[in-house]
Amino acid sequence: MEKPLIVSNPDVMMGKPVIAGTRITVELILEKLAAGETVEQILEAHPRLTREAVLAAIAFARDSLRADVIYPVAEKAT
Repeated sequence: MEKPLIVSNPDVMMGKPVIAGTRITVELILEKLAAGETVEQILEAHPRLTREAVLAAIAFARDSLRADVIYPVAEKAT
């Protein structure tokens, strides 16, 4: 059986989903991508990460948002 790349443990990073064997959260990877960093830049900054792990973080976020939940987005005041 293949080991999961994304794990969650209450004793590691307050239970946030992380890349297995690291303290690198899915949240951090998504923040970096949203800020415009490339996968290559993320891999360079975090040598323990693999491209497969970054893609697993993106897939985890995608799957998490597939739940039948509505996420209202507040409009920014101008």
